Order: sequence, then structure tokens, then C-alpha cells
Amino acid sequence: MQELARGILQKMRTELADTVQYRLPLGDEEIPMNELIGKPILLQYLGAINCIHCGRKTNKSFNQGYCFPCFKKLPQCDRCMVSPETCHFHEGTCRDPAWGERTCFAEHYVYLANSSGVKVGITRGTQVPTRWLDQGAIQALPILRVETRQQSGFVERLIGEHVADKTNWRAMLKGQVDELDLKAERDRLFELCADGLSQLEQEHGLQAIQRLPDAEQIEINYPVLNYPQKVSTFNFDKTPEVSGVLQGIKGQYLILDSGVINIRKFTAYQVALSA
Repeated sequence: MQELARGILQKMRTELADTVQYRLPLGDEEIPMNELIGKPILLQYLGAINCIHCGRKTNKSFNQGYCFPCFKKLPQCDRCMVSPETCHFHEGTCRDPAWGERTCFAEHYVYLANSSGVKVGITRGTQVPTRWLDQGAIQALPILRVETRQQSGFVERLIGEHVADKTNWRAMLKGQVDELDLKAERDRLFELCADGLSQLEQEHGLQAIQRLPDAEQIEINYPVLNYPQKVSTFNFDKTPEVSGVLQGIKGQYLILDSGVINIRKFTAYQVALSA
């Protein structure tokens, strides 16, 4: 095998095409991963983790790539990023108000995706369609355009009373996903949530929460030769060397004939890739 790159691991960059294209940032290189499908690869954890924000060495990664001090102080690591409806900007307690204004007061979308069955989610406009590719969704449909992250969280929580808001990642990786009519699901959910949506529209304004009746459903194909019948996961903290024939890529997972590894989980780890 030949070493292709080494350095700090980052989540794979994606491009929506007939088949999703993946590039793996590793150190100073970006490796086109689709070209390695069907070939043996080796990932070696080099024993060091560097915070993706400040660069300091850390014994443990928090929130996918941060050292503990950054995890405790940065706004992107705050609890409201996971539960947007708990935004506390209006209380004057945002960890970084300037960052909050740029990020949480930017346009967001509420969407339906099919990665392991229908689920509801939210994303910034700048993250469409990246968010869906990272989740391994085979279909996606934006259903609402919302002014702020907190408002999108209110809508997500409302719709989440009727559908999942998380992906069954094992089913996603096994390819056990039936195609759905997401427009029909949208209409069904709008009917179920009619009173709650009307209340939110009255509270925040019709311009703040806009329905997207003309949005088109997106179909997504991933570069996978073979899906695993049984999903076993690799963990660099327990298994510093991961090897096998690369069978495919879906979401942020590399699917090998020996198991799967979530690249995003190990953001900030020092890794070498050989093929």
C-alpha cells in the first residue's frame, strides 16, 4: 500500500451529482474517495488529537473535534445548537452574540428526509443539500423557510410529535430504506399540525414561517458496491488501525468489508490513509 496523506482528519466534503462525490480532507490533502471504492485501504490513528478550533492537543475530543475548554465556551457547542427552541439569545446569555446573529438569525429550512424512514430536520440555507448528504438520506424535501434557528426549532418540535427526528443509522447503512412520497408526507403532517403551525405563524408572522408548496423532492444516490448485512463499527480509540476493502460511502461513513467507520466522529484525530 502507498500512503496518500496524513494529518488532522476532517469530515468528508460532498458534492451532489448523479452519484454523490466524496473528498476526504486530511492534513494538506483532499483525497477523492470515490476512486478508492473496491480497493483495500488502511486508516491509522497516529495517537494525537488537535482541537479543530484552537489547535491545542487534547486527550479526548468533545462535540466532534473540540477540546474541553472550547467545548465549554464556544457558541457552536452550546446546548441550543442541538435543541434550537432553547435559544437564549434574547436573555443576553449567548456565548458569542456576534456569532449568534450571523448563525442563528440566518435563514433556515425545515425539511423532510428519508434516510431510514421519514424524519423531520432543520438546516441553514447554506447547508442545503450538504446536510442531507451527511445524513445518508436517499430523498429530501424542504417544506418550510424560516427566519431564525429558534423558530425552526419550534416547528421541528411540533412536527416531531408525529415523525422521527433522528436517523436509524444502522438501517441507513444496511440500505434497508424504502422510497417515499415526501410531498404526500408533507401534506399529511401539515394537516396534523395545522393548529400548531397557525399558532406559530400568528406569533412570529407569516413572513417568518413560509410554506414551500413548489419545492421539489431530491433523489440521492450513494457510491456503494455492497451494503453490510450486519453493521459493526470501528473506533480509533480502541482500534488504531482500520483496514479492509472499501465497499462504499454513505453519509459520513466509510463502508468496508470488515466494518464501518464514522469519519465525522473522529474529526480532529491525526490519521494516515494508505491505499
